[in-house]
Amino acid sequence: MRVERVQVAIVGAGLAGLSAAVDLVDAGHQVDLYEARPFLGGKVGSWVDEGGNHIEMGLHVFFFNYANLFALMRKVGAIDNLLPKDHTHLFVNTGGDLRELDFRFALGAPFNGLKAFFTTPQLDWIDKLRNALALGTSPIVRGLVDYEGAMKTIRALDRISFQEWFVGHGGSEQSIKRMWNPIAYALGFIDCEAISARCMLTIFMMFASKTEASKLNLLKGSPHRWLTGPILDYIQQRGGRLHLRHRVTEVHFEEGAAGVDGQPATRVSSLTLGTPEGDVSVVADTYLAACDVPGIQRMLPKAWRRWPLFDNIYKLDAVPVATVQLRYDGWVTELGDDAAATAARADLSSPAGLDNLLYTADADFSCFADLALASPEDYRKQGQGSLLQCVLTPGDPWIPKKTEEIVAHTDAQVRSLFPSAAGLKLVWSNVVKLAQSLYREAPGMEPYRPEQATPVGNFYLAGSYTKQDYIDSMEGATMSGRLAAAAILASQAALVTNTSVS
Repeated sequence: MRVERVQVAIVGAGLAGLSAAVDLVDAGHQVDLYEARPFLGGKVGSWVDEGGNHIEMGLHVFFFNYANLFALMRKVGAIDNLLPKDHTHLFVNTGGDLRELDFRFALGAPFNGLKAFFTTPQLDWIDKLRNALALGTSPIVRGLVDYEGAMKTIRALDRISFQEWFVGHGGSEQSIKRMWNPIAYALGFIDCEAISARCMLTIFMMFASKTEASKLNLLKGSPHRWLTGPILDYIQQRGGRLHLRHRVTEVHFEEGAAGVDGQPATRVSSLTLGTPEGDVSVVADTYLAACDVPGIQRMLPKAWRRWPLFDNIYKLDAVPVATVQLRYDGWVTELGDDAAATAARADLSSPAGLDNLLYTADADFSCFADLALASPEDYRKQGQGSLLQCVLTPGDPWIPKKTEEIVAHTDAQVRSLFPSAAGLKLVWSNVVKLAQSLYREAPGMEPYRPEQATPVGNFYLAGSYTKQDYIDSMEGATMSGRLAAAAILASQAALVTNTSVS
């Protein structure tokens, strides 16, 4: 078995591991990243198939309140790879009925948000009034003058679901069905009955406190080219190394003298990793597990469950999701049905349609986008039309189904939403199924999220499931990586808070 000596070994090359690696190489450390998959990026991973098609693990949307991720992108020279979209959230109902949640308002936050919710045609006037009643009695109001005080209140609402909180404060079931469920599915892959009030209200708090926070961007194209690739380049230019197809099979540790709490002073001595060329033993000074929930549950030694911090991780769960890509021979989201619109839909030389993130309450995919319009650098193909990327949530019923069945069902629902596209031909498709993806942000789960420092002296945790003041997301992953690096460096984490791209 080959033995490799490194200073800091990071297991997992998603955004959590990459963001930690940036801070560690900046501090002068030797960093090696070990990734089980044949590509980097974790849940934001992407690759190119044999036909030259760019494939993603999911649909990745970059809100302007992703302050730490944007700071990282600015540092590595990737900030200009974002494509800003109109400041409006679009709901597509059956029959091409387009309704807006429009945040464009000169007075800015919080009035733009109030205006959006008061005027959205996605709800009738009774539901809008009840919606306003619920949001008007929420901690968000306090947050306009006391952000930290409001967040303290919001954190305490982890024990109940958003639906329970919302209806209990006067909100309507119809608002949940027609607007909040699609948003909850887009954020956490579960509905308002299953997601904690803390999770949803955290989003609202951040969106309400700054005008730009609810604006969104998509990448120019695939994450491996426009996001994780530039981050890796930055790390490698400073001596860091990436090892793909390296999967941890065993964590070796030693028990020393009793620590200050009376527990053995445990330290990791090495890792055994399986590779295509055989097993490798990695010996490092410090080890960082930047994994998702199923990954860390597989990696931890059973003996470590004697510590509550590690045992609590096994109380966390991950949700399934399926992402479907559908390529057509015309422009699906061109909504008109007159002669001019029909001609535009068929004109493959001139893209036409909705260039934004789209929501729907009338299909099994809660959010979707036409990537040929929204992320054209890699997803627009000459002589071909729309590439819809649709996220099927909840993912549970789709994991056991055949790819052909998933594609046919999703295609039928696309044509129900956009009947004007009935004459278009589906020319290519792809399905990515993840049986375990984001951690389940269910009520009561917050206490089980671990800190980045652990009872094992040289072993640390990162990943968006770890304790940080945001949801499981690209921003949450970035924050967790920075917190882990700060713990390793015994320094104060300099997290960016509630800012936007300048």
